[in-house]
Amino acid sequence: MRTILITGPGGSGRTTVAAATARAAAREGTRTLVLSADRADTLGAALGAATGPEPARIAPGLTACRPDAAAGFREDLTAFSERAAGVLDLLGASRLDAEEVTPLPGAEELSFLRALRDAALSERFDLLVVDLPPVADALALLSLPEELRRYLRRLLPPERRAARALRPVLGKLAGVPMPAEWLYETAARWDVELAAVEAVLADRDTTVRLVAEPGPAGADAVRDAGLGLALRGLRPDALLANRVLPERTAEGWLAGPVAQQRKTLEEWRQTYDVTAVHHLGRDPRGAEDLDALPVPGVNGAGSTVEWPVLDRRADDGVLVWRIPLPGAVRDDLDLVRRGDELVVAAGPFRRVVALPSVLRRCTVSGAALREGELRIRFAPDPGLWPGTR
Repeated sequence: MRTILITGPGGSGRTTVAAATARAAAREGTRTLVLSADRADTLGAALGAATGPEPARIAPGLTACRPDAAAGFREDLTAFSERAAGVLDLLGASRLDAEEVTPLPGAEELSFLRALRDAALSERFDLLVVDLPPVADALALLSLPEELRRYLRRLLPPERRAARALRPVLGKLAGVPMPAEWLYETAARWDVELAAVEAVLADRDTTVRLVAEPGPAGADAVRDAGLGLALRGLRPDALLANRVLPERTAEGWLAGPVAQQRKTLEEWRQTYDVTAVHHLGRDPRGAEDLDALPVPGVNGAGSTVEWPVLDRRADDGVLVWRIPLPGAVRDDLDLVRRGDELVVAAGPFRRVVALPSVLRRCTVSGAALREGELRIRFAPDPGLWPGTR
């Protein structure tokens, strides 16, 4: 299945573009599901039909859904409470009823990621169009599976499961209960679910599209979004410049805004495949308005970007890890090596990435930012790399 992730600054019209993209694909005979992360039914307002937690048929070949984060969180926490009944009784804690549970921070994101995974793995559809939150929240959402998996591996390392037979003995010696088997099983299940979400995001049939209004604010938002996505190893396959004013309006008080839009569009076209979505003179609502919007097709190239390692030992004695970071500023970059991981900070964004196996036997010998690409040099460690003494 192809997956198209659509995001942009708040108020840029990303939900409208997602709805128009889904309708265009369905008209061409593609079985399409459009998924929204918005609490309010902005997707239904754009489509002209209400949407909810259950998939609803909006038009021939088109289904829409808005997952209920509260219901998903209640189900998960109730199941966890039942599994942990013994521990709760030992601590004298009362169990929670589903009716008294309200979502905690992060619950909505996890529920939406689960819905995204289930939809992407479904055989009922050929295309999944995802109306993501505004770009800052979308970037946090896309980074969540990787971050949570890293935390789980640190808190409950898989290798410790080998000592399951010793836990009762250790518990008696320590005088406190040791982590029960169900805890490791739960962590393993979460790891599998999060890995499935990561696989969807990294799939070559998954693309990212940005929606923004051309102008100074939109230009800043697109620049930040491009950098944040690049740090996640993603690159937009299209940029939709929304609400573009017609050239014939470049008179009177509209001359300034039209000139600003024209300048921004020229800059964007140097980096992105830009589609101009002209202003209809009103907020698009319903099938007729959505069908009038010139959205790109759904068969574009994938958005994932490779981070290659170049072997330059023969020439310079180093290996170079090349990380594309378009829009990065040298003064806003920071690198920290922590064991077999590298912490990369670029502007307001940060990511902890595992080093490729070949670089784990090396030490960092320098880094440089050139032409929108971070190049990190690694020198083989003589103590770990035979033949380099």
